[in-house]
Amino acid sequence: MSAPTPQQGRLAHAPVVLRGGRWWLDGEAGSLPASDPAFTAVLDDFALSMAAADQAVANLLIRQDKASCADPGGRW
Repeated sequence: MSAPTPQQGRLAHAPVVLRGGRWWLDGEAGSLPASDPAFTAVLDDFALSMAAADQAVANLLIRQDKASCADPGGRW
């Protein structure tokens, strides 16, 4: 299994966007590149955590689907 990576696009309900490997603050007036290394490191960590959580949920759903196929009666 490979390590999760942040995906391009908006970070879960936040006004930040990852584009071309760079974080941008995104608002109604436009976008501004995030340049503070401490801030962007926190965004990277949060995005990696979100990607790992998404992958964990996907794996659970796959396991659940496989279990329901193996036991069509619905018993675990």
